[in-house]
Amino acid sequence: MRVLITGGSGLIGRALTTDLARNGNEVIILSRRPERITGLPAGVRTEGWDGRTTERWHSLVDGAGAIVNLAGENIGSGHWTEGRKRSILQSRLNAGQAVIQSIKAVTNKPNVVIQASGTGYYGPCGNGEIPEEAPPGHGFLARLAVDWESSTVPLEELGVRQAIIRTGVVLSTEGGALPRMLLPFRFYAGGRLGNGRQWFPWIHITDEARAIRFLIENKSACGPFNLTAPFPLTNAAFSHLLGQRLRRPSLMATPEFALRLFFGEMATVLLDGQRAIPKRLLELGFTFQFPKASLALKDLLR
Repeated sequence: MRVLITGGSGLIGRALTTDLARNGNEVIILSRRPERITGLPAGVRTEGWDGRTTERWHSLVDGAGAIVNLAGENIGSGHWTEGRKRSILQSRLNAGQAVIQSIKAVTNKPNVVIQASGTGYYGPCGNGEIPEEAPPGHGFLARLAVDWESSTVPLEELGVRQAIIRTGVVLSTEGGALPRMLLPFRFYAGGRLGNGRQWFPWIHITDEARAIRFLIENKSACGPFNLTAPFPLTNAAFSHLLGQRLRRPSLMATPEFALRLFFGEMATVLLDGQRAIPKRLLELGFTFQFPKASLALKDLLR
C-alpha cells in the first residue's frame, strides 16, 4: 500500500514511517524541506510541498491507499502570542485543505485519511474518564483541535473514510516531552508540576505508530480515537515513576505561578490534563504493547 504522510519528518511521522516500511508499505513523506530529512528506512522517499497547495505531489494521491495528515506548526516552540496562535491554526487548516483538494483532483481516491488531533480537544478536565464521545472543552487547545479536525470533514462527501487521532503525550527518547522531563531529574531536581493532580494522558511512541497503522488497516475504523495508553496517571504519579526509574528523588515541585510566569498561556499544556482513555481503540481489538507507564519507562530508559 502506498501511504503519504504530511508532516512525516516529525517525531510521530518518523516512527510511523519506520513501522509502515517494516510492514511492507510504500511510504512517501511530504515535507517543505525534503533535502533535510535523512536516516530514513530503505525505500522511503520524500517529496517537497509548501504546506498549502497540491503542487508537485497531488498525482501521488491517485491510487494511494492512505494519507496520514500530521502537518502543523509545533505548539511548544514559542510563546502563544495572538500572532503565534493564528500561525499554529493556519498551518493546520492549510494542510487539511490541501489534502482535500488533492483527493478531489484524482480518480482513484485513497481508502482512508488519518487526521491528526490531540487530547487537548477536551480542554481542562476533572477526574472522570474521558472517552471519545465526550464534547469539546474550552481554551486555545480545544478550539485548535476542533478546527484541525474540521479541516478534513469534506472527506465524507468524497466517499473517503476518515479516522481522527486525538493523541496524548508521546513518550520517546528521540524528542517530544520526555527528554525535557528527564533533565531536572538528572540534576536531582525533578518532581511534580503544580499540584501534580492533573491527569497525564500518555502513549509510548511504538504504540502510537502501531495504532495509526491499525486504523489504516481496519476498514471499520472511522471517527475519533483517543491515542492514549489505557492506564493514564496523574502528573505526580508519573513523576514518581520517572524518579524511580532514574533512581532520583521526585520531591522538587515546580509551583504553578512559576510555570505561568515563564510559559504564559502555554503553561496550560503542563498544568491542565485529561484522563483520556482509548475506549474505541480497545473496542476494535487493538492491543497495547506498553499499556502501563512503568513498562513504557522501562523500555525507554534502559
